[in-house]
Amino acid sequence: MYEPPHFQETRPDVLHGLIRAHPLGLLISNGPDGPVADAIPFLLDAEASPNGRLRAHLARANPHWRLIADNPASPVLIVFQGTDAYVTPSWYETKRETGKVVPTWNYAIVQVRGTAKVIDDQDWLAQQIADLTLSQEGPREAPWAVTDAPAPFIQSQIKGIIGLEIEISEIHGKWKVSQNRPVADRVGVAQGLENEEHQSPDMASLVRSYGGLDGN
Repeated sequence: MYEPPHFQETRPDVLHGLIRAHPLGLLISNGPDGPVADAIPFLLDAEASPNGRLRAHLARANPHWRLIADNPASPVLIVFQGTDAYVTPSWYETKRETGKVVPTWNYAIVQVRGTAKVIDDQDWLAQQIADLTLSQEGPREAPWAVTDAPAPFIQSQIKGIIGLEIEISEIHGKWKVSQNRPVADRVGVAQGLENEEHQSPDMASLVRSYGGLDGN
């Protein structure tokens, strides 16, 4: 990933926070015919290793896990996409001053590399789906739990999946949120993202935070 210094984000808690907030990652492996990619939800165990460990599962019918099992030393890449937004030049003060502006796209993204281990263990898989469900259902007023479904049905579902555990060897973050623009342009972008029809308050908040505008 291309990472100009002013867009780099290296704080582990921030990187891990994006993964937890946007757990649907794109798992990418090298196959004999080229890259193979699948979008699957991940759980992060931040304390499991120096950079953390990811847990997930795939459908047993998905050939991706066999590719990983047959190439245990081959690294995988997982991409977690955070909030993003189009930025129009109309928001820039520089447009009014010089006209020398072009559109761009703001985004926050985390890329993780590591080696993946295939896990075919019923107890591990049962814990995995219980933990993943809790991570999403926990905040709900009336959360659904795996135990709400009949046990024989859940066992039949577990037979149809296979687990993955990925030790994170590298983790990189890129927060491209207008921090390279003059202050007046950052203000215009934040206000535009807050006020226009296709607003993005999450991105506006990042522009203000990383652009030093929180006091404005």
